[in-house]
Amino acid sequence: MTDGTRSDGPLAGIPEGSGRDAVVVGGGLAGVTAALALADAGVRVTLLEGRPRLGGLAFSFQRGGLTVDNGQHVHLRCCTAYRWFLDRIEGTALAPVQNRLDVPVLDAGKPEGHRLGRLRRDALPVPLHLGRSLATYPHLSLAERARVGRAALALKALDLADPTLDTQDFGSWLAAHGQSARAVEALWDLVGVATLNAFASDASLGLAAMVFKTGLLSDPGAADIGWARVPLGELHDRLARKALDSAGVRTELRTRATSLSLDENGRWSVQVPGETLTADAVVLAVAQREAHDLLPPGALDTPGRLLEIGTAPILNVHVVYDRTVLAGPFLAALGTPVQWVFDRTEASGLTSGQYLALSQSAAQDEIDTPVAVLRERYLPELRRLLPRARGAEVKDFFVTRERTATFAPTPGVGRLRPGARTKSPGLYLAGAWTATGWPATMESAVRSGVSAAEAALGALGRPRPRHLFALEEAA
Repeated sequence: MTDGTRSDGPLAGIPEGSGRDAVVVGGGLAGVTAALALADAGVRVTLLEGRPRLGGLAFSFQRGGLTVDNGQHVHLRCCTAYRWFLDRIEGTALAPVQNRLDVPVLDAGKPEGHRLGRLRRDALPVPLHLGRSLATYPHLSLAERARVGRAALALKALDLADPTLDTQDFGSWLAAHGQSARAVEALWDLVGVATLNAFASDASLGLAAMVFKTGLLSDPGAADIGWARVPLGELHDRLARKALDSAGVRTELRTRATSLSLDENGRWSVQVPGETLTADAVVLAVAQREAHDLLPPGALDTPGRLLEIGTAPILNVHVVYDRTVLAGPFLAALGTPVQWVFDRTEASGLTSGQYLALSQSAAQDEIDTPVAVLRERYLPELRRLLPRARGAEVKDFFVTRERTATFAPTPGVGRLRPGARTKSPGLYLAGAWTATGWPATMESAVRSGVSAAEAALGALGRPRPRHLFALEEAA
């Protein structure tokens, strides 16, 4: 490892122990955000990441000639913190947002000619922006569409600050508000499973209400979808590392923190293999179980609660065809195990044929299923959904599995999620699992990094960077 004084960057020549040193443990979106925010405020930052790359659970890898994302990640126009992050690393143009929400929804259970529906918005104020789409949505009956409208208005009236919402499950609330099983499948779960990583019956009403109120009922363009047109590694690793280097952050990959301790002078010691780092502030931006293991005694009143935060898996199925079988950039599906399908051909570097990625959230029942079984399950489903796939040759089929992709958004999880501050002075928490008010998304991760950095800057007496994302603006 290098020594603690950089030879370049805005903090060049400032010795360690100057009263403004920080260590960030974890190089996912939360950790990178915290490191950038601290460095932008004039703090000397060392970022530690155990993997050989940055990006956490949103990364890319090589498979033959393909550059593959471990899973399909999207963001919405209302994800203002993540969009700020993209701007900060100069990646906004590489992950644009739709001009207007438009989601094709295919129902494999409908007869030919009656399978395609669309969820899209008009240039009208909320809630009229979705009125025409809902009125013509073919996957629900007229009565079901009317009841969906009434439930949406009831959802909009919920107070997200009410802690009792977190104790209820979304499925029961939907049933109490007249939503049929078909309406839950064709609309509420279509959106909710992808954003919450849980079906309505397993999801906190508080988190579900937050998703729908913010994404669909706050601003006409809030739910417009954005996704990376390049590999995620280009954004979350290469561009993020470039931004960190420019900010003067010392980034150490393949380096895990093994312990933390606070000395009698109020400075932190962070032990890594072969070295002890000292700092005035430490941000733990790692998964909840790793954070639990690193926290010193007394840092949280009930540290065991971190271990009560469950996890939920996401399975991604990757299929390379010898020809184009999907005309648009993505689609959602009903009446089939397939949830969402994305075209990743251009982003992967494939020059002939088409590469599709199937994102399967809440995949508890399939996360350990053998590849051969998944192949036999999903290729026929794709042939049912996509007529062009029926005569196409499958050039490659593989899966990626994230067994702990997100925290489980179960009822009651809100009381388990800690804030950025701990009871140990100078020690802060970040991660999508902390108390951001959002489910486990890239947006939540960035918000947590901002919160941790702001708490640390306040304690260090450092000014807030003027261009740092303002959490209150999007609350």
